Order: sequence, then structure tokens, then C-alpha cells
Amino acid sequence: MARTPATLGAILDAAADGRFPPPDGTTTVVPQPCHRDAGVIAFTAHSVVVTDEDPRWVHATLAALACDPLAATMNPRFLAAFLERTGRATDTTDLLTVADALPGGPDPDLGLRELDDPDHPRVVRARKRRDDVRVWATASGSGVLVLGRGLAGRWEAAIEVEEDVRHRGLGRALARAARHLVPGAAPVWAQQSPGNARSVRAFQAAGYRPVGAEALLFAK
Repeated sequence: MARTPATLGAILDAAADGRFPPPDGTTTVVPQPCHRDAGVIAFTAHSVVVTDEDPRWVHATLAALACDPLAATMNPRFLAAFLERTGRATDTTDLLTVADALPGGPDPDLGLRELDDPDHPRVVRARKRRDDVRVWATASGSGVLVLGRGLAGRWEAAIEVEEDVRHRGLGRALARAARHLVPGAAPVWAQQSPGNARSVRAFQAAGYRPVGAEALLFAK
């Protein structure tokens, strides 16, 4: 059985390449790459807990739940204990997806222009949780694409589409544009709330592959 890589970065790189931790029902605990980065990633029958807390606390807390080990790290009781232990907050549990970079530039019909406005609301929001943030807007201003370095330095994409232009493929086009714009031909990661079916469909139509579930914990 293949060993799980020792660092979060190695685990993510392997997952982006289609190589996942062994589906053995266990949990791997890895240290935080930086103070900002903490949380849980659940792959198929294997979870990764990202924390600087004692791994013995993680395993003892999971064992005390006495529930299905395949789902224990995403159990609300474990996440609540994790939040209380670390004094952090979380938004939601997301579907985690990834896509390979694409050659060339994005669709010129989008008319993307990069925003150089540090006070733009989307820029301000993105910089709270990502580094090296770059933001583009469509020529019409109805769509926004954000790229930035998030968990373990991975490149993450997020999109925003005005309500009055939805259902026309703009979200899919923006998600695909991120694959052309990502620096260094790196993989592009994106999270979608499972309940946001439109976002899930847009990213999968743009070639993003589901690889797991993710709950990130943020410092308050």
C-alpha cells in the first residue's frame, strides 16, 4: 500500500496528479504550512487533518466519537471540538476540485482586464485568505475571476457572476480562463459549496475534477 506523503504540499501535489492517500480508513495529521492554514481534507476513505495541535489529541478525539471512521473528521462534533481547541472559525465544508493548466490565453470574447485596485471589495476579501492575489473583470463588468495562493501555497480560483447574466455559460468560461491565467502552468484548485449546484456544474464543465471535501479553519 502506498505511503501518504509527509507534508501537506506533497499530498496536494500528488492529489492534483491523481495519486491519493491509501483508502484505508485512517487519518493523517500534518503540520500547518503557516499560521493561517489549518483544517481538514477528506479524500476517499482517508482524511488529512492540518494542524499544529498534538496529533494524539486529534486521534483521541476522533476515537471518542465512536462513529464511522470514514466520515469522522467531517463529523460536526469533531469539527466543533477542533474549532474550540484552536479558537478558530469556519465557513462551510466545500467540495474540493482541481484542474490542470491550459496553454495560451483565455477566450478573448470575455474581454478580461486585470484590476489594479487594492480597495476593490473582491480584492480585499481575497487577500484575507490568499497571497499574491490577482483579479480580472469581464469587459461588461458582469463577471469577476480571482486567482491567489491559498492552502500550502496552491493556486486557487474563485469566480463571481452577476445574477442577471447567469445561465449563459459565463461562470464556466471564467473558471476555464483561470486555467489559462495561472502562473507557471500550476494546477488550479477551487472550492465549491455542495449546495451551490450552479457553481459545482460550472467548474466541472470547465474541467475541474472533484478530489475530496475540505473544511478550512480561519484565525478569528
